[in-house]
Amino acid sequence: MSWINKLQEKWGLTSIKQVIIILIVFACTGFTVLLIKPLVTNYVTDNGTTNEWFKIVYWVLIFPFYNVILLTYGFLFGQFDFFWAYEKKMINRFRRKKNDSPAQ
Repeated sequence: MSWINKLQEKWGLTSIKQVIIILIVFACTGFTVLLIKPLVTNYVTDNGTTNEWFKIVYWVLIFPFYNVILLTYGFLFGQFDFFWAYEKKMINRFRRKKNDSPAQ
């Protein structure tokens, strides 16, 4: 079984074409975030150099934007339902970890 077939089975998709489209959506989202970073860096900093605080804040703030971009590309490529379910699953994982942590 090839890795594409494994992804198809894991994600519960109907065709290999759908797997390829979803991989393209992930690639487009990552590429878009890659293009956004220099724009944000140049806008926020004087000469484009960053410190550790900027990097931490950037990664915390880029997470919600990544998800919005992912849903947007998912919609444009006709896979919104898959990515909406993917987002809900990811949010539930965060909630579960938060609720599973011991109370202090």
